[in-house]
Amino acid sequence: MSFKRVIPCLDVKEGRVVKGVNFVNMRDVGDPVELAAFYAEEGADEVVFLDITATIENRPTVIKMASRASQQLNIPYIVGGGFKELSDMRSMITAGADKISIGTAAVRSPELITAASDAFGKKSIICAVDAKQVKGAGDKWLVYINGGQLATDIDVVAWAQEVERRGAGEILLTSMDRDGAKDGFDLALTRAVARAVNIPVTASGGVGKIEHFAEGILEGEADAVLAASVFHFGELTIREVKQYMKSQGIEVNLD
Repeated sequence: MSFKRVIPCLDVKEGRVVKGVNFVNMRDVGDPVELAAFYAEEGADEVVFLDITATIENRPTVIKMASRASQQLNIPYIVGGGFKELSDMRSMITAGADKISIGTAAVRSPELITAASDAFGKKSIICAVDAKQVKGAGDKWLVYINGGQLATDIDVVAWAQEVERRGAGEILLTSMDRDGAKDGFDLALTRAVARAVNIPVTASGGVGKIEHFAEGILEGEADAVLAASVFHFGELTIREVKQYMKSQGIEVNLD
């Protein structure tokens, strides 16, 4: 049975979890490993640590955080932010990370996806894609890099197909237009990418109420749904979300 996953995302800046709206106006939320351990107890399927300033500040993701997480978590965890070379990824995997997420580096050097997939296995490599809709073009989105600060001319759907071809095992798809706005996932974006590839797609950006999680799966055709603020600020629990998803006919792991 293939369960649909619920994944809390922890955006990490200077060793602390932060959350903002549309990638700005960040608020401090807490210690990343402590929060991740709490979510694991609540029933999270995985957790994601994203060092959101690692790329633009030209520094590696904190190894210490990954090592602490490996000691305290009993679920898989993903680390992203600042990876530019295989050696950086190897250090993180050695520290205990189950999966590595690459975004900006993959756009700048697409061959890195293949090299990483060959070195660590396809299932260990996730491509993070930050997408923003082209104004006036409802069915076109462009890839943004450097923590959402720099636009490219790369079409999101075409890029998703390329990262699959190059060996990525999953896609973490974030709608910048919806991030932190609580209006729900960009279902058209998620569906377009999910239909274009044969690897799992995680929907990210926009959750504001419990119904949005089910919509991401049923209408967005995602394999997993990711959220941050609704969990961080106690608006919803992971168990509540999974129970609701199950009530909507979605297979989830409630063990």
